[in-house]
Amino acid sequence: MSLVAATGLSKDALHVYVGLAIFLGVSLLLRKPLRTLLPWLAVLCLACAGELLDMRDDLRLLGHWRYMASLHDLVNTMFWPTALALLARLQWLRG
Repeated sequence: MSLVAATGLSKDALHVYVGLAIFLGVSLLLRKPLRTLLPWLAVLCLACAGELLDMRDDLRLLGHWRYMASLHDLVNTMFWPTALALLARLQWLRG
């Protein structure tokens, strides 16, 4: 929540930006094309780790897991990396 306050962005927007940053960053750092699975898997792993932390906090503070909120966050985080990876793979298959 401190990141939301510091940036002035919504939590949903931060999920989108973080997902894209991880996807592109891993691709650049490891010199892997966007069509490969590794950048996409990195986003998925980090998004799931974040949601596990959210689940732990929900269980501790609320007594139950807000799984629909976690699913919403996961979809927000994975949407553009998935779209870009599919577009890159389709372009590669055509080329």
